[in-house]
Amino acid sequence: MGADDNLTAVLYGVNDLRLEQRPIPVPTDDEVLLKMDVVGICGSDVHYLVHGRIGHFVVEKPMVIGHEAAGTVSKVGKNVTHLKPGDRVAIEPGVGCRKCDHCRGGRYNLCDEMAFCATPPYDGNLARYYTHAADFCFKLPDHVSVEEGALLEPLSVGVHACKRGDVRFGSVVLILGAGPIGLVTLLAAKAFGACHIVITDILQSRLDKAKEMGADYGVLVQSGESDEAVVQNVIAALGCRPTVSIDCAGVELTTAVAIKATVSGGMVVLVGLGGNPTMNVPISDILLREVDVRGVFRYVNDYPTALEMVASGKIDVKPLITHNYKMEDTMKAFHTSRTGEGNAIKVLIHANPQWGH
Repeated sequence: MGADDNLTAVLYGVNDLRLEQRPIPVPTDDEVLLKMDVVGICGSDVHYLVHGRIGHFVVEKPMVIGHEAAGTVSKVGKNVTHLKPGDRVAIEPGVGCRKCDHCRGGRYNLCDEMAFCATPPYDGNLARYYTHAADFCFKLPDHVSVEEGALLEPLSVGVHACKRGDVRFGSVVLILGAGPIGLVTLLAAKAFGACHIVITDILQSRLDKAKEMGADYGVLVQSGESDEAVVQNVIAALGCRPTVSIDCAGVELTTAVAIKATVSGGMVVLVGLGGNPTMNVPISDILLREVDVRGVFRYVNDYPTALEMVASGKIDVKPLITHNYKMEDTMKAFHTSRTGEGNAIKVLIHANPQWGH
């Protein structure tokens, strides 16, 4: 590798992902230059590759992909005092404007000016080198790997979902969807003290993985099955109604099941955003049974919690990792994530050229 090697994965448009050399960026006074180690592939990355957009976020110019990441500090800006070259960090990929009411009130994830990695028009961090705001980089303890550091990003979604749902000791939790976000939500719910957890999916292999990772029950949803039938299967598995239901799939069926299954006075948390931005929901259940419904947008102030859960051993994210690729094999990595072949859950790309040596 040459001293100026900054191999970078750039999305030019639908199904047009290229590896190219770009200049190594220079950190500002409040940033760090990171030598990237690991970047995970998220469902949103695949969605941008396949469709070129998510909702009103449209890829209109070449965009560096990737946002689930960890790296090693190479240089620090002159105002950075809490990090030094050689520190390994997890990267929280979204930085707000710091000035609006949302940012000042501590809910920076709702900032209208949020700059989030690999969300148009902002570049991501699947590159050899990348600069980021230093205060959104979290130093990893020596015993926490960079792979675990990269997985703090999806884990923070699960942590935030559980906080929004007020999951606590004794909670009975239903999770809809056993993909990567459903599984990290499962891990977070257990760490927060949920006593019984049931998870649903359309694939038995994913339910098997969920059981391995601590789910008490798995409910397989059959093609064409009604929401009422799924609700009854959930209640039969638990022996009661869930107090908190977390929808990580975001399709009309799963949202309806979440609302109808939840105990009266309970909580529904909507995490997944399916392809349809509008849907029919059982509004009478929400009103007549006082079921609270809350949305989740990414996470906010959750990285420290996620890191402590991993560092303390309360959560083990390593079983989520099913595939590893070097940077040069980025196209293969995206194919694996896109097709799910080999029962792929979390696919990691190693940007550090020394990986595997």
